[in-house]
Amino acid sequence: MTHYSVFSLVRNALRGPQAWSPAWREPEPKSEYEVVIVGAGGHGLATAYYLAKEHGITDVAVVEKGWLGGGNTGRNTTIVRSNYLLEGNAHFYELSLKLWEDLSRDLNYNVMFSQRGVLNLAHSDTQMDAFRRRGNAMRLNGIDAELLDRAAVRAMVPELNFDDARFPIYGGLLQPRGGTARHDAVAWGYARGADSRGVDIIQNCEVTGIRREGGRVTGVETSRGFIGAKKVGLAVAGNSSRLAAMAGLRLPIESHVLQAFVSEALKPTIDTVVTFGAHHFYISQSDKGSLVFGGDLDGYNSYAQRGNLPLVEDVITAGLALFPNLSRVKLLRHWGGVMDMSMDGSPIIGKLPLEGLYLNGGWCYGGFKATPGSGWVFAHTIAHDRPHRLNEAFSLERFASGAVLDEKGAGPVPGHH
Repeated sequence: MTHYSVFSLVRNALRGPQAWSPAWREPEPKSEYEVVIVGAGGHGLATAYYLAKEHGITDVAVVEKGWLGGGNTGRNTTIVRSNYLLEGNAHFYELSLKLWEDLSRDLNYNVMFSQRGVLNLAHSDTQMDAFRRRGNAMRLNGIDAELLDRAAVRAMVPELNFDDARFPIYGGLLQPRGGTARHDAVAWGYARGADSRGVDIIQNCEVTGIRREGGRVTGVETSRGFIGAKKVGLAVAGNSSRLAAMAGLRLPIESHVLQAFVSEALKPTIDTVVTFGAHHFYISQSDKGSLVFGGDLDGYNSYAQRGNLPLVEDVITAGLALFPNLSRVKLLRHWGGVMDMSMDGSPIIGKLPLEGLYLNGGWCYGGFKATPGSGWVFAHTIAHDRPHRLNEAFSLERFASGAVLDEKGAGPVPGHH
């Protein structure tokens, strides 16, 4: 693998684009692997990378029905944070954030991680009390948190609407180390790193069935033939239920559409991530100047990567309630991602009832920010056939035992998380 540096950049700039070597190979699938990961998004590629790097397991294939990074990894609003209340979530997402902070150096690939801060706005005394509680819990867990009053929020984001009597801004909870990253670069960086360690990344290879014998998995049927495997890991986001059904399993997951939006490029106007406490809305500004924002689910079950117009209107209305100065900004494009919504709003990372089959799913809104941590603990789980202590709480069995991780307190209604 070519080491990327300023010297390689200058050298190849002088020699022309034909001198650049491909970032990863395009191998033909072998008949059998030790581990097959289904899904070449951020989570699947990160899992393969850490299997090779941390556990020395390189006889790995990552199979993808389309192109790598073409699913939810490339269809999100790129927010990274670890500002969680519950212990089971807080320590896991903090591991992920720490991995983000060193990821570009580790991968030798610039993932454009920008720690510009994540600000959650409060619009009532009750929300301020809830933020005090969450902020104190974060600090007790060694996670950075700052409670801001109205004046501090105004100084930080003066463009906000402070004169709205319906949604008055009382203050906010800030995590300074949170921020954003470039989603495509994350997928490409992990793909390059995994490939350099011997992992086969097989694109345009759709899984059509999961073969099992005697209570354990033996491989996957694909559009390019059968591929044998001692262990199979599923990291397919909104298609988790579909893949599990191929193995005869039913998961406590629903698939919903979540839309994201990008505006035309503007001069710098929002230098942090802002979330609306009175409505589900979040916004940041990309390095190209576009505003990147999103809101609620479309409200119905679907596997389609597109949304409906009423939700577009709902999200835009929420955005203008916060930032009236954006009323004349043009919307450039919008798209939908297929969200795997679990029954308590927290992920499922662990073993499934079929021996040799593992699941990384149920991410709800939290998939992108968890990418490094998810891959790290999922690789540990597959390598050792048992969860790491940081994903023990994310087992499938919690729904039977009642030990759920309901961060929002919304109950067993996936669309409400």
